[in-house]
Amino acid sequence: QVQLVESGGGLVQPGGSLGLSCAASGNIISILSMGWYRQAPGNERELVATADSGGHVTYGDSVKGRFTISRDNAKNTVYLQMNSLKPADTAVYYCKADRLVSVTPSGSHGAMDYWGQGTQVIVSS
Repeated sequence: QVQLVESGGGLVQPGGSLGLSCAASGNIISILSMGWYRQAPGNERELVATADSGGHVTYGDSVKGRFTISRDNAKNTVYLQMNSLKPADTAVYYCKADRLVSVTPSGSHGAMDYWGQGTQVIVSS
């Protein structure tokens, strides 16, 4: 059973830093891309950053230059370092694994996208 478990959210003051991590567990063979999305109340879920297995990264416009995504393929873990945080960064942050290939209970290989449960980030003084 594949699971994505996020950690590291919390309350931080404007201008501060916070780090998130997301570990995928289960009988995983490969993951095409891992990344972070966020959703603030009343808003749609938006891209924060993604990193594919080849090292290519993509950032949402609102976080470029402030956030850094990194990925440990061997550990199936993705990290997000958030610096110079603003109140507008307040949201629930979700980890996503795109095209995660795992061994199913029947022994075959299956590919799916998975989401984590979300972790709250609040930027406030």
